[in-house]
Formats: sequence, C-alpha cells, structure tokens
Amino acid sequence: MKHVFSRPLRSIQRSILAGIITVGPLFVTYLIFSFLLTSLAKAGLPIVRLLSTVLPMGRFGSPFLQSVLAIVLTLVVLYVVGRVTSLVVGREAFDLFESALEKLPFVAKVYTSVRQLIDTMMARKPSSQRVVLVDFPIEGQKSIGFLTRTLTDSTTGELLASVLLPNAINPTSAFLQVLPLSRVIETNLTMEQAMSMLMTGGAVGPDTIRYSLEPEESRAAEAAIPPHAR
Repeated sequence: MKHVFSRPLRSIQRSILAGIITVGPLFVTYLIFSFLLTSLAKAGLPIVRLLSTVLPMGRFGSPFLQSVLAIVLTLVVLYVVGRVTSLVVGREAFDLFESALEKLPFVAKVYTSVRQLIDTMMARKPSSQRVVLVDFPIEGQKSIGFLTRTLTDSTTGELLASVLLPNAINPTSAFLQVLPLSRVIETNLTMEQAMSMLMTGGAVGPDTIRYSLEPEESRAAEAAIPPHAR
C-alpha cells in the first residue's frame, strides 16, 4: 500500500517545489512593491483627504483613486524635497535641520547611524562600493557583505575590516563584523547586483562571482595572519 501512494506523493512534492521556485521570486517582488506603495499611499492620504474637504474631488472620491493620487503626491513631494536640498540654500537648511536633530539625545544616535549607512550604501565612488564575501556564520560558508571602512589593530598593527552583513529578504537588519582584512574576499559584484541578490534571496544575480582568492593573494593573506592567531 505504501508503494502505491509513495510515487504520487513524490510527484506532488516535486510539482509543489517547482511551483514554489517559479512563484517565489514573483511573490517576493510583489511583497516589496506592495510595501513601498502602501507606505507611499499612507504618507499621502492625509493631503488627499485635506484637499477633498476644500475642493470637490468628484470622480476621485473612490478609495482606489485616492490611494493612487496619494502615491503621486508623495512622489512629487519627495522630488521637490530632493531638488530643494540639492540647492545651496536647501543644503544649508538641511544642515540646520541635522544639527537640531543631533542635539536630541536618542534621536541623534539613531539618525546619524542610519544616515551614515545610507550614504555608504548609496555612494557612487568605486572605492566605497566594495562588495565582499566573509566566512559567516561558520568557516566555509560565505555571506555577502559591504566593506564600510578599514582600521588598524592597536596591538599588532594588523589591518582590520568593518563589514556589514545584511540579512537576505530584509536587508534593513544586519550584522556588523570586524575581522582581519586578509580574511575578506573582494568580489566583482556591484552594489546594485548585491542588493538584488539580497532582496530576492539569491534568485536574481550574475551567473559568475569571484568566490576564491588567487593563489598569490591566498599566500599573502596567510602570511599576514600573526603566528599566534593561526
């Protein structure tokens, strides 16, 4: 009796797994866009409702059209804010706003940390866009990370790397590791490619990646490790 049902069950399992592999990336993309659009709509709805009390909305009275109008208004506001802050006067006003935030005890730490992270992730200089691989969570298993800065061990003089390791699907949560620079493998991935891999759980990404060190680099990395750390 078991043999009679085992084959259909295996077929059903394979079909379900194939369906998950096919629909999974689409579902993740839907969740991301749904979250973004919902956030934009929530931000703009108060303005739309205020306008509806002043102006006759007419055909824009339905909730769906109000949500669309709210998204458009939010994008317009973000564009205007971005243009204003890109000007000299806008930069000065924004600097005053940041200096006011820095005087608030708890808000200053959170805002400064988030701002530095965003500046690092969105920087256009090639030197700051360093996507790396490190051994995490255990040796032999590589995780994608972003090399944010280098520093020096005050005891041995060894170069260290500060690497941010975002979680897949939810890159807003991450681990921060400080490890020897010799244990970091710099990849050939761009920042956009790395973020696409993280956001889609690896479903979207390049066909090749620099995973291993060259023999010369491997020997140099091994020589850079202090004898007591081997």
